[in-house]
Amino acid sequence: MELILAVDTATSVASVALWSPYRLMAEESWVSNANHTVELLPTIARLMERNGTQPRDLWGLAVTQGPGSFTGVRIGMSLVKGLALALDIPLAAVPTLDVTAYGQSSRHLPVRAVIQAGRGRLCWADYRWSHRKWSQQGDIALGRLEDLVAEVQERTLFCGELYEKEVKYIQEALGPTAVIASPAEGLRRASYLAELAYRQLTRREADDLTVSPIYLTPEGGVSA
Repeated sequence: MELILAVDTATSVASVALWSPYRLMAEESWVSNANHTVELLPTIARLMERNGTQPRDLWGLAVTQGPGSFTGVRIGMSLVKGLALALDIPLAAVPTLDVTAYGQSSRHLPVRAVIQAGRGRLCWADYRWSHRKWSQQGDIALGRLEDLVAEVQERTLFCGELYEKEVKYIQEALGPTAVIASPAEGLRRASYLAELAYRQLTRREADDLTVSPIYLTPEGGVSA
């Protein structure tokens, strides 16, 4: 069985899944509040034990590449790289915002996928549905809430890590131009990460152990 362990610790919203092309075996998502180091391995062990799975049963690994929290991204990528080396199985690193946008395919509106970037900032990227997949349009952006809504002229679906004040601001600033995904719809799930990674791995486009995270820079940009 092509079993994938998917690990997402890119932000305070963490998620782990055991996934196969025919069945989602297990998944857990939670707000970590900077406790990824303490919580991640016990969560993986619990999911695997519950499903009678051993590390040797894994076919592949998936991890969010960033952007996101410097520490969170590093924890996830370090764990997955270590497992890939120890088990001699392939890994796929997927940009965090690709995973955020992935679950919105039923609407086919332009998507602005958002994550929290700390210090009152947000990080986002735009996506359009084409050839049965989401394609990123332009660069990843980093800015304040007012920047998030600036120059949005067509009806757009906002999804991801949006708190109450941010949802209200977007709705007031854009009115019916903005569609807001519900918290359940906008959740960045490890099962989405696994599906994106599976496509990459079956195309024989596995990442090697030198794959770099995508980080937010102190100057307000994004670097790999």
